[in-house]
Amino acid sequence: MDALTFGSATTRILNWAGDGDSRYVCVANVNNVMTGRADPDFRRMNNEADLVTSDGMPLVWGLKLLGVPEAERVYGPELLPRVCEAAARGGVPVGFFGGAPDVLEELTARLAARYPALRIVYAHSPPFRPLTNAEDQAAVEAIRRSGARILFVGLGCPKQERWMAAHRGAIPAVMLGVGAAFDFYAGRKPVAPRWMQRSGLEWLFRLVTEPRRLWRRYVLQNPVFVALFAAQLVRSRLRPSVGDR
Repeated sequence: MDALTFGSATTRILNWAGDGDSRYVCVANVNNVMTGRADPDFRRMNNEADLVTSDGMPLVWGLKLLGVPEAERVYGPELLPRVCEAAARGGVPVGFFGGAPDVLEELTARLAARYPALRIVYAHSPPFRPLTNAEDQAAVEAIRRSGARILFVGLGCPKQERWMAAHRGAIPAVMLGVGAAFDFYAGRKPVAPRWMQRSGLEWLFRLVTEPRRLWRRYVLQNPVFVALFAAQLVRSRLRPSVGDR
């Protein structure tokens, strides 16, 4: 995890985009951590990302308890408009990959209305199945031709992380895996109230609104995460400091 603020994350992304770098950014929550614990390949993809932000409050609290007081939540659905605002000011072209066709249409329309100077040069909704080699190559070529320097990827976890890791070097853009941010910003999914987000209860809000899809993630993963983190915290407190050795 990287200890960041929205401002520092946005600045770093815009600098990379200005240099034409091919990089990817993971917006991580407890689900990412637990998926990575069970899947070494997925863990490697997150560890090798150019930036990993703390999307969920439990990770922010964890970082602070482990001695990183400057850690703040850098939330995907809020990072998306902040980066778009900065890209509009800087004239940096952006693209969008993922989401259902109607969601993508509404998302780009809302962003264009809010940021008239934003250069949206690419938007594509891929099929909800693995792409063939020909389809994937066609998407890569279209992104390259568009000139997008920031590419928002909304394929969901872990699909988006796998896609970004596989295409670093092939796509000359900073890829941001923002998960459900497309649906939230397009108004297709409700957003938890601010007080629930600040209190670390957004998971409960999402569980109530999408129980069939998310119950396994929250009911099974969250208690295990708490237990594992508690053990990590105890180990960190018992470990002698350099001056005590």
